[in-house]
Amino acid sequence: MGGDANTRLERILGVPLAEDAVRPWPQSGELIRGRARIAEVESHFVGLRLAVGRRHGCGDTLVVEWSNDYGDGRIYRNVSIAELRDGEAMRVTDYWGEPFTAPEWRRELGERLEMPPAGVWPASDALAVS
Repeated sequence: MGGDANTRLERILGVPLAEDAVRPWPQSGELIRGRARIAEVESHFVGLRLAVGRRHGCGDTLVVEWSNDYGDGRIYRNVSIAELRDGEAMRVTDYWGEPFTAPEWRRELGERLEMPPAGVWPASDALAVS
């Protein structure tokens, strides 16, 4: 695998990135092309803390649920969907969002989702610097 060290994305996915991998970000309308550029973008997020919740494999598709904090104390819940070829991620689409408090009108329609500190969606103090 090229590069000096694994990219943060490779650590999240648990598989290597292909040198010509692409990473679409629908939220910002961006496409990052190539492992080297993906690593360059990641280098700008100094102090980012993250925790992987679960990885789900289905054939040549890998789905990873993970959480992060960019250093401002706000936690984002994320899903990355990787399309694999020969064990390498070729295309990884990321979706992320900042948690919010449910509106009052929904309290009667739903129930509290248990989110223990060491669970799939950890608390801020359980995220690690990556």
